[in-house]
Amino acid sequence: MEKMARVTTALGGNALTGRTMFCHLDAPANAISVCRDAAQVVVAGRNIFKIYSIEEDQFVEKLNLRVGRKPSLNFSCADVVWHQMDENLLATAATNGVVVTWNLGKPSRNKQDQLFTEHKRTVNKVCFHPTEVYMLLSGSQDGYMKCFDLRKKDSVSTFSGQSESVRDVQFSIRDYFTFAATFENGNVQLWDIRRPDRYERMFTAHNGPVFCCDWHPEDRGWLATGGRDKMVKVWDMNTTRAKEIYCVQTIASVARVKWRPECKHHIATCSMMVDHNIYVWDVRRPFIPSAMFEEHKDVTTGIVWRHLHDPYFLLSGSKDSTLYQHIFKDASQPIDRANPEGLCYSLYGDLAFAAKESLISSDSNRKPYIGDRRHPIFFKRKLDPTEQFEYISSSSALSVFETDVESGSMDWFVHTAKQYALAGRPLAELCDHNAKVAKGLDRNQVAQTWTMLRIIYSSLGTVSSTNLNHSMGKGSTALPLMNSFNLKDIPSGLGSESRLDRSKGESRTENILMDSSSTLINNEDNEETEGSDVPADYLLGDVEADEDDLYMMDHENPHAEEQEYSLPQEAFPLRHEIVDNPSALDHLQDKADSPHVSGNEAETVSLTPVESFSLISISHSLYENRLPSDFFNPIVRDTLLFYAEQGDVQTAVSVLIVLGDRIRKEIDEQTQEHWYTSYIDLLQRFQLWNISNEVIKLSTCRAINCLNQASTTLHVNCSNCKRPMSNRGWICDRCRQCASMCAVCHHVVKGLFVWCQGCSHGGHLQHIMKWLETSSHCPAGCGHLCEYT
Repeated sequence: MEKMARVTTALGGNALTGRTMFCHLDAPANAISVCRDAAQVVVAGRNIFKIYSIEEDQFVEKLNLRVGRKPSLNFSCADVVWHQMDENLLATAATNGVVVTWNLGKPSRNKQDQLFTEHKRTVNKVCFHPTEVYMLLSGSQDGYMKCFDLRKKDSVSTFSGQSESVRDVQFSIRDYFTFAATFENGNVQLWDIRRPDRYERMFTAHNGPVFCCDWHPEDRGWLATGGRDKMVKVWDMNTTRAKEIYCVQTIASVARVKWRPECKHHIATCSMMVDHNIYVWDVRRPFIPSAMFEEHKDVTTGIVWRHLHDPYFLLSGSKDSTLYQHIFKDASQPIDRANPEGLCYSLYGDLAFAAKESLISSDSNRKPYIGDRRHPIFFKRKLDPTEQFEYISSSSALSVFETDVESGSMDWFVHTAKQYALAGRPLAELCDHNAKVAKGLDRNQVAQTWTMLRIIYSSLGTVSSTNLNHSMGKGSTALPLMNSFNLKDIPSGLGSESRLDRSKGESRTENILMDSSSTLINNEDNEETEGSDVPADYLLGDVEADEDDLYMMDHENPHAEEQEYSLPQEAFPLRHEIVDNPSALDHLQDKADSPHVSGNEAETVSLTPVESFSLISISHSLYENRLPSDFFNPIVRDTLLFYAEQGDVQTAVSVLIVLGDRIRKEIDEQTQEHWYTSYIDLLQRFQLWNISNEVIKLSTCRAINCLNQASTTLHVNCSNCKRPMSNRGWICDRCRQCASMCAVCHHVVKGLFVWCQGCSHGGHLQHIMKWLETSSHCPAGCGHLCEYT
């Protein structure tokens, strides 16, 4: 403590002096409040209610308000407030629902003045009017707010928030009649104390309960709110609609917020759990706190600036049973620990890095970064250069290396995401469609991958070997294309041999060599083609073929007008007699599409152009029974890992969804989740919300499937009694009326339902839109000005 700074502040002739100090309390504190002259502080909790004098070097206990042999629950305080107009007047919110006022001017030991027992549940917050001595406001767990006149025994008005719980109430400092209330359902309401029947304005501020709020002491329209979603938001209430102007992301639920005096953009926060520190943020730089107080060992429950015009002294109480006075100069500054270096890639492929300005200031070739020439993905509010940030000792310089606009274009990603088919069709059709999409975007390797997946995983067992042999015999009129693909869809660069080798005990049937890059068969010099036992001119003659034309022999339907060349009889060597396994190879003999055709049959054979041809249907029965269904899974898994390592999570995730259970077990759950989250994040950055939602629904990963349910919260009020609806349906539990009635046609809405968040009335989407074209008032006749956006 000896090293702590000692501060003296002059306030209108009175000097505030002190240092960082603390005192031990008898019990954990729930709330604290300071008197008008900043000389005393009151500490309240379940088992403590004391007033301490703030001396220069220590806290001195002045008064214990818990008197009597058997203290009642009226002394168990959830909140306490000291009136800023009358230094003898205190108010507490009791956990049993009682609001108690205390008069320190009483000569007796018991300072209790009045009891208000109108609330049915715990009172969470009490607040005095900043200028009216006798006006007190309370907010309770029962969903009601009550305004008390201390000269009367009962409340003068009751405000129904139509919610389960009121977490905070605060009178506006600048507007005499206005107060703000925050609720468990995430809403913030503004009320006029002269109109207890209806709130003036309501808006949803947070995703979850709003625990606290605070009006700015200087700017009339600024309201700060903190919630369980770990955010502190600053709202501009001067506009017709509440406008969020700043947002600070913290690491835990926000329990208290307090604007710092004399510093327009500084706000102090503390957390409800996990985090014990107190932070002071500059809302213009919400990514790192300006100052941090780390003295408390347990959750901080109350914070208050010692004086309305002094920004250097902060008081805090905690569950660790300590009361602290913090001096701002003793606060640690996280900016000093922050890494001034950073590196990041943009969606367009640009590389940005930041480093200490002193390290690169000597680089004379460095050009200043003037901003992205393309449409930005993220927007950042520009700071006012005239406003200086305090306590910022280090600065970084930003450099950006921009890629070429064309080479960095991500149009292919958007087009692919929009055109890919991931479900709703057979596997073969999905693979064919996605291969076409990739081919159309010049992504030949991806197109080839889809084509091979179709060949590998398309169902082969739907036709028996007997039927296959019969359909491919002499009497057949067409070749069953069980595993065929369109040669037009084969990407360039496929050009490699495709062959099925068999053991020595079986006869060999070689596949046809295909090269889709230029010609089907390369036989410029009439050389024998690798993979075939016959001269190359047997296949297509001495001319080059176009990749769109593939000829299949058909002995039933010769078309003389379409054939240009007749295969000469002497071009076919006689086939040797098959004796090893005649039953298995029966369908390969005497077959018009076999390269080994007898001379007698060749005279009647012609070449017929078709759109597609089967690569492996000829040898289907020879290997089907020998290879398990998951034989190619390791290869496919390695392919997906390759794409993911290259940064193409789109292909990896799309294949995962299309193949489903065929490949899911080959890849661990954590890797799948990482791919899905990366792809979903990219889709959302490009604002492809519908596609992102489809990927989530089709996901094979359990952790991803629940994202929609976890991130979607819908709060609905009954249009009759205005009470929040439960989750058990569209029948209100209180008034037993159907809440989904159309205000225009008065029928139950069974399709798209739209309702006004202000008055809770709604109806069919088309009916409401048509109504609002001619009138701005609610069709239910409540008088509310509804607006459809």
